Amino acid sequence: MGVKIHKKTTAGRRQSSVNDFAELTDKSRRPVKALTRPMHKTGGRNNQGFTTSRFRGGGHKRLYRIIDFKRNKDGVMATVEAIEYDPNRNCFIGLLNYADGEQRYILAPNGMKAGDKVMSGPEAEPQVGCAMQLKDIPVGMDIHNIELIAGQGGKLVRTAGGAARLVAREGLWATIVLPSGEMRQVRTDCRATIGQLGNLEHKNVILGKAGRKRYLGRRPHVRGTAQNPVSHPLGGGEGRSGGGRHPCSPTGKLAKGGRTRNPRKNSNRRILRRRKSLRYGQVSLPRRK
Repeated sequence: MGVKIHKKTTAGRRQSSVNDFAELTDKSRRPVKALTRPMHKTGGRNNQGFTTSRFRGGGHKRLYRIIDFKRNKDGVMATVEAIEYDPNRNCFIGLLNYADGEQRYILAPNGMKAGDKVMSGPEAEPQVGCAMQLKDIPVGMDIHNIELIAGQGGKLVRTAGGAARLVAREGLWATIVLPSGEMRQVRTDCRATIGQLGNLEHKNVILGKAGRKRYLGRRPHVRGTAQNPVSHPLGGGEGRSGGGRHPCSPTGKLAKGGRTRNPRKNSNRRILRRRKSLRYGQVSLPRRK
């Protein structure tokens, strides 16, 4: 796949680029009706009508595709019928036709195409698209859609181009390196899918105009310093003021610095190396003299 740039016929076209969707089997293909559900838009509001997530609303109408994150249909060979587009995620999805007639959607890894054969369970071979427990996957392979609790379904590495690496296995625990650089342990009875997720060039697509952001359901983001004092703690002042205090949310919660992970979480001991980030204090800065 790749990124396509159109002729610069308008100001929006001049700045934007689009995905060529070369990996898709048929660009005009409709999803399987039995594997879709209607989606209800919240506009960032909760059940009482209060805004809990700002700058959300609008967007194109979507159908939700039911994805098989558990991959628990063991020992049954499946044929990839098509690679399809999913508006609810940035990676593509694959439609599987199992030998017993059942159909399921899965996250499509890079290199998967129509006609490929995949399988789940201990009998599967370690090839792209097959899912099995971490104890059955050879050390050193790229994996995605990784479970944190056995049988719960994949939670880690589900974005376009994502891939973790299985680097070690000892007893009941397997060590994986996540795309963020974090190294953590996961139980070997948890499942994962082999391969790197497709749509690798998604990160290189440039929207180019505000309208394409509105199609995604994102409304304009307004700076706190540009608002009135009654609307935001940073608002008001003569001219373009800096707000006069540390960056915060409309409710006064500080927005920068500090860790967001609970220090008393039980799984902290399973994280062998945190991801490197200035925000979370992983890189030590030289002290001022």
